Amino acid sequence: MANLSKKILAGVSAVGLSAALVSCSSDDSDDGGNGGGGTDGRGPITFAMGKNDTGKLRPIIDKWNEENPDEEVSLQELAGEAGDQRDTLVRGLQAGSSDIDVMAMDVVWTAQFAANGWIAPLEGDLEVDTSGLLDATVESATYQDTLYGLPQNTNAQLLYRNTDMAPEAPENWDDVISTCEDVTADNNDCLITQLKQVEALTINTGNFMDGWGGGILDADGEVTVTSDESREGLQALVDAYEDGTISRSSTGATEEETNLSFTQGQNAMAVNWPYMYGEAEAEGSAVAGKVEVQPLVGKDGVGVSTLGGYNNGINVNSENKATALDFMQFIINEENQRSFAEASFPPVLASIYDDESLIEEFPYLPALKESLENAKPRAASPNYDELSKAVQDNAYAAITGGKSVEDATSDMESAIANVTG
Repeated sequence: MANLSKKILAGVSAVGLSAALVSCSSDDSDDGGNGGGGTDGRGPITFAMGKNDTGKLRPIIDKWNEENPDEEVSLQELAGEAGDQRDTLVRGLQAGSSDIDVMAMDVVWTAQFAANGWIAPLEGDLEVDTSGLLDATVESATYQDTLYGLPQNTNAQLLYRNTDMAPEAPENWDDVISTCEDVTADNNDCLITQLKQVEALTINTGNFMDGWGGGILDADGEVTVTSDESREGLQALVDAYEDGTISRSSTGATEEETNLSFTQGQNAMAVNWPYMYGEAEAEGSAVAGKVEVQPLVGKDGVGVSTLGGYNNGINVNSENKATALDFMQFIINEENQRSFAEASFPPVLASIYDDESLIEEFPYLPALKESLENAKPRAASPNYDELSKAVQDNAYAAITGGKSVEDATSDMESAIANVTG
């Protein structure tokens, strides 16, 4: 089986624009929010994407250019570091540059770009059919009931098991606890996940709150971390760390530490993204041939994973928006979405997950589809970084014993309200 890319993490992939000179744009106010270039312009365009994943897009760009020689797409490859990408991206967009037409945005950035008027709403002449896409991906591209991006690829977390140490698939969180009691009784580590005080902790906190029926924000953008359900979810996470269900090493773990620990046979279970399946089954892995995956589990059954991936957006100042839209739709046709699956870059086209030949090659696909069908995008906020820090700081304090869950969620609520109000 082909190794899975290590760079498909929703929480850590981000995109930006290279520094660009300010280009002239119309200040015509009668443009429906689509900038001075209108919506019917056609011609060559530039597509910007972080360099970690451009290898999956180059063959698609080549096909497009062969079929559309008068509307060629140029690839602007961006930095690999998320912070550098976004800093450059924001500078270009704030300057009103039209040098970049289409940008591959981390899903969590869609709200920020939309709120600032940097990307064109996909309505009117730019309306697209999203009926064949996974629902959660469309939700991630929507801000205030308007679609601002076209999902390109996606991602969701899975629960991995070393079947030698944990033979039975848990159906709910109580089953995880029960399994881990047996594992730890034999002096083995049970479940490893990412509780280091970085974005991954925000993701995992959200998973537990959502999996117990709560969440960080509700559909109306109201803070819900102090609801009974959210507090119960965070308490389950805190208790699991305290009683050894979740490995102590988790507070120092990101996705790669999780991958190394699980593939070296040190844990009975792990929460991670799909890329780890290929690593776990690769030659040299201590768990090759004894790995099973399923969606995350929550309080009463299938849990909730945070959604990852990229949404493609059109620069509001692009002069060739019609070409930009056609290219974004080209990326998600069946042939190209299948190529994503073959490159272990989870597609957004729902039908791909039912392809029997792909399932034979990538046995995790049915579990990933179920995980995606139950996934939720991260909280949609123009001030997401500050929101995430509020979650991380307080969740970490609760997990490590610095605060009670009640105090941590109350402080979390106040901090989030300060940046979203």
